[in-house]
Amino acid sequence: MPWSRLPTPDAAGEPDPSVLGEVLDQVLAGIGAPRASSIVAVAEGWATIVGPELVAHTWPLAIEDGCLRVGVDSPAWASHLRWSEREVLGRIDRLVGAGEVRSVAARVTRR
Repeated sequence: MPWSRLPTPDAAGEPDPSVLGEVLDQVLAGIGAPRASSIVAVAEGWATIVGPELVAHTWPLAIEDGCLRVGVDSPAWASHLRWSEREVLGRIDRLVGAGEVRSVAARVTRR
């Protein structure tokens, strides 16, 4: 059955439904987060962003106020990620656009 508006008592109707992606981006912008497409791109491109050595020991957790929060499985890998931050940020810039992510912070945690 195709979609159609339900009748309203005043026959004025309601506004058309919103596109979920547009509404989601508005909500994310309101809380200081990047676009949904940027979050997805970082998650899906993680292996390319950090490279073969780090991918097995790191995973993206969140992007908050321009900072990519990354989980790592040991302090040694957190240090390695800090040493690689400039390269990681460059790859993210090429993937999602400059300025979406401005820093990287690592935290030892479980998956």
